[in-house]
Amino acid sequence: MQPDHEFTVRTLDLDAGGKDFSFPIRAPWVRGILEDHEANATDRDGKLEVRASKSGTDVVVHGTLDASLIVPCARCLEPVDIDVHSDLSVIYVPGSKVKDAEAKGEIEYTLEDAEADTLPYDGETVLLDDLVRDELLLGVPMIPLCSEDCPGMSPAPGSDAQAAEKKDIDPRLAPLMAFRAKTTK
Repeated sequence: MQPDHEFTVRTLDLDAGGKDFSFPIRAPWVRGILEDHEANATDRDGKLEVRASKSGTDVVVHGTLDASLIVPCARCLEPVDIDVHSDLSVIYVPGSKVKDAEAKGEIEYTLEDAEADTLPYDGETVLLDDLVRDELLLGVPMIPLCSEDCPGMSPAPGSDAQAAEKKDIDPRLAPLMAFRAKTTK
């Protein structure tokens, strides 16, 4: 096993019956792989539980990923805990199949629909690190909110926005201001 990879499965240990693997998803590892992303790790470790089996030279991996991330709220920018749960189902094919296609002049290889969950592996080890990173990123909501009724960022005390609220209001907005006063009580 290579020390720079966190989640490895040796293909020599596998047969058609399969083998179960359980890996902790350590918070420092998550921080390292998400350095360029606004999401970050919590102080809790996650877990990756998979069953890997061989089918000829291919390796079939099924399992689940559970982890926690911290992301900023899209409205108020306060930190929000996000629980990521993902069901995994991937087929790893030997990287030599891809290299053979390149050698035959099929450099621009297009995935078919049936191959969408197919990834290459090289040598005697299947590395799940990239899969885990991708699943963590896909688990982050596009617009994370701390709560559905988050009001967003409030103006800083003494700012122009707060002063503008105290100025005379356009008379056309008076009915809205009256409604606002009734609903905020």
